[in-house]
Amino acid sequence: MAALWERRYNARVSLNRLQRGLRATFTGMAVNVVLSGTKLAAGIAGHSHALVADAVESFADIFSSLIVWRGLVVAAAPADEDHPYGHGKAEPIASAIVAAMLLGAALWIALKACSEILEPHRSPAPFTLIVLVVVVVVKEGLFRFVSREGRAVDSTAVKTDAWHHRSDAITSVAAGVGISVALIGGRGFEAADDVAAIAAAGVIAWNGWHLLRPALNELMDTAPGHEVIDQIRQIATATSGVGRVEKCFVRKVGYQYFVDMHVEVDPQMTVLRSHEIAHAVKDKIRAVVPAVTDVLVHIEPLGLAARWKEK
Repeated sequence: MAALWERRYNARVSLNRLQRGLRATFTGMAVNVVLSGTKLAAGIAGHSHALVADAVESFADIFSSLIVWRGLVVAAAPADEDHPYGHGKAEPIASAIVAAMLLGAALWIALKACSEILEPHRSPAPFTLIVLVVVVVVKEGLFRFVSREGRAVDSTAVKTDAWHHRSDAITSVAAGVGISVALIGGRGFEAADDVAAIAAAGVIAWNGWHLLRPALNELMDTAPGHEVIDQIRQIATATSGVGRVEKCFVRKVGYQYFVDMHVEVDPQMTVLRSHEIAHAVKDKIRAVVPAVTDVLVHIEPLGLAARWKEK
């Protein structure tokens, strides 16, 4: 009965998490479709290379949101025979792909802007500044919304998608500065638009690398912060019958944690009592830390590890 209730509870949590993640992702996609078309049209009509580059980066955001969407859907699938630990790794995979796309977009923008600097061109039209102001306000608001949802559901993919929106706002600010300099400076300052695009590309590249690292860490089963491991150790140590926690390994799969630990008990204890203690440790950890999906407890006689060290 308890196992059935647990499965139903986990299913509800997973469904709610998926719904919130998809809502944030689809909202970003819808906004990006409108903004990308607007920026591209304004950039072409207003002779702004920075605005065109900004529009291309926004179109990349749409594709990245599609990747995040698929990552969330796959990650929400229950464990099966081929994936006994679930499909949570789909999220950091999606996050890594999106971060790599940020790096690619930064490289493309920088190369494009460098080539444009060497070619004479007209100054951007003043109306492009109005477009950029609207874009910055909308994209920053979208970043805050998606970022909040990403933290709420603890999804690296959604949080990475949020930074795609922030990078879009950054490129728009840089484009606005470049266009302003070009307009105020007049003849001879047309390249300010392209210089601004290069500066924005640098910021985007930094964000891409900053977001790629945690995704790769999760894929490599990097242990979570010490506070999580210490909390799990304390819960196990405080369980009646536990003499000492020798080892405790924690890895993150999606938003869930899997724990492997060695617990020392009285060597004269019966197998049945040791089994009960192991279950008590598992139940307490999962009750206090809901993100922990499973705990594998290995029972060892108290003091055995110390005797092995002496030898």
